[in-house]
Amino acid sequence: MTRIDRFGSRVAWFIGTGFGLGLMPKAPGTWGSLLGPPLVYLLQRALYTPTLYWAVSLCLILLAGPICGRAARFFGEKDPGPVVLDEIVSFVLVFAAVRVTWTTAVLGFLWFRIFDISKPWPAHRLEALPGGWGVLADDLAAGVYAGLALWGTMWVWGSFAVGLFPTASL
Repeated sequence: MTRIDRFGSRVAWFIGTGFGLGLMPKAPGTWGSLLGPPLVYLLQRALYTPTLYWAVSLCLILLAGPICGRAARFFGEKDPGPVVLDEIVSFVLVFAAVRVTWTTAVLGFLWFRIFDISKPWPAHRLEALPGGWGVLADDLAAGVYAGLALWGTMWVWGSFAVGLFPTASL
């Protein structure tokens, strides 16, 4: 292995483990998921148009697949617990239709963890995809489910508490 390969593996390991958060001994996916809402908060504030948000989100997803694959190879497993970049990047889908506020961050985080852990159909089947895409795809599905649940929650909650979430864009 060349120096560049070793460096690339170390970078993939560092990013893939959520800058080390995935190395927490208990519930690494939950710890890694804590980075998702702040990431999307920054993206939503920096990227003023939906087109820019989706372009950057797509780039993050396309980069995350190979990084997750390389980090998984480092651990010698198909979908190792310490690799949490898949959870982090999936939050671009959780907050695709709702702005990140303290309330939506907590609700979106909870919805995502519920769907990521339970892996309803077809999320579980997506783990069979090759390489890093199998690591990532089930979490992207959980992100879609969580985004829909969050949007629905905010829609229902907003209809009962008009004005309670003035910064949430539904």
